[in-house]
Amino acid sequence: MKLIYPAVLRRNTDGTYTAYYPDLEGCCVTGNSLDDCLEEANAAALLWIDTELNEFDGELPPVSDPEDIPLEEGEFVRIMSLTYRLTDGWDE
Repeated sequence: MKLIYPAVLRRNTDGTYTAYYPDLEGCCVTGNSLDDCLEEANAAALLWIDTELNEFDGELPPVSDPEDIPLEEGEFVRIMSLTYRLTDGWDE
């Protein structure tokens, strides 16, 4: 299943990056570089989605329009494409 959620990113004063998903409550990561942060954000979102689908009510939150997300100075939005596997053992 392909899911698309916006992530908000910012460069921290120490050179690291932080990302969070406004639609996925509490889903936030930090990485040493932008690429590292994007990888961590992808993995964290997939884990969040897996937990929501398998341990809670199984409903995913609606996706925010990136233009409606309030940003602080230095933040930017990146649209993240997430591939969630519905079955185990299937290889792409």
